[in-house]
Amino acid sequence: MHTEVKIIPIPAFEDNYIWLLHNHTQAVVVDPGDASLVINVLESMQLNLTHVFVTHHHEDHIGGVATLIAKYPQLQVFASKNETYAFQHTAVSESDEILLTDFIDQGAPLKFKVLDCPGHTSGHIAYYADGILFCGDTLFSAGCGRLFEGTYTQLYDSLQKFARLPKDTLVYCTHEYTIKNLKFALSVEPQNADLQDRYAEVIALRQQQKPSLPSSIKIELNTNPFLRCEILNNSGVTFNDSAVPSTINTFRSLRLKRNAF
Repeated sequence: MHTEVKIIPIPAFEDNYIWLLHNHTQAVVVDPGDASLVINVLESMQLNLTHVFVTHHHEDHIGGVATLIAKYPQLQVFASKNETYAFQHTAVSESDEILLTDFIDQGAPLKFKVLDCPGHTSGHIAYYADGILFCGDTLFSAGCGRLFEGTYTQLYDSLQKFARLPKDTLVYCTHEYTIKNLKFALSVEPQNADLQDRYAEVIALRQQQKPSLPSSIKIELNTNPFLRCEILNNSGVTFNDSAVPSTINTFRSLRLKRNAF
């Protein structure tokens, strides 16, 4: 892990997390839906906010951005080229990288790559640095986002992009949905020992009022049904509604069943 970089959650609304990355002096926040919560933490920790990463345009992810820009005039805000925002920002997409020169990772500036991950929204993006993934509402622990603007194929392909990242990558998604997602996953694979262990672990964490996040790519590959569609097909555990079996059809069926779960 990045010894000179710390990442902490700021709980917001009913179940959101605003992620704050800092080096004990400066800070980056991801999807600040509520500016007052962010400002309170920054001031209590004596941190200067330098960057905001926005993954998509839903209000619970951007509601505080304008206020933060007004309070921190030198703030750099990054958001998707494929979505429209009223606030001033730098538009980015998958070909772009963001270098945080004041955040040192193993002797070098921390560099985030932008990943296009449409599905939840048509222009959703994620931010990836070695060992860190800020994935917004595309991937959840043991789940994935609903489709509001994209297609099932787009969302499936976006999740597969994450699945190819190094297994020790820590996954910082933006909602505390893990318990319900695990209950659904267990309804799909009740004999999955990794799922059973993960469920017990998360129950214990939440009873202590601790976040279930971050997860990791390894954990998600072992426990997230939306990353296991091909495995489910091959094992005969299928929720496929189509006469023509495919991983996309299984993914679609799982997402629809999760919507109603």
